[in-house]
Amino acid sequence: MPEYSSLRAVLVFDNFDSSKHSGVIAEFRRRYIKEGIFPAEISKMIGAAFTIRNASDYDDMFIASKDDTEEQITNAEYVYKIIEEYIKHKTV
Repeated sequence: MPEYSSLRAVLVFDNFDSSKHSGVIAEFRRRYIKEGIFPAEISKMIGAAFTIRNASDYDDMFIASKDDTEEQITNAEYVYKIIEEYIKHKTV
């Protein structure tokens, strides 16, 4: 889940970290989505990625479709780009 590392990078500005994906996601949503710093659509993208990640890790019969995979790649690139711009502006 590439977004996870990006979310952690943003949360560093708040001196927050968590060893659990769910903790990072919840805190990112609380501090950045709920406050309107990042668009709400990112929350759905992160949720979908987390669901697929869990299914692929823990469901022996889970196979991501080509369409799901392509969508996740597109979403990850979008989230990464937005977060990259945010971090650039924070560190200037």
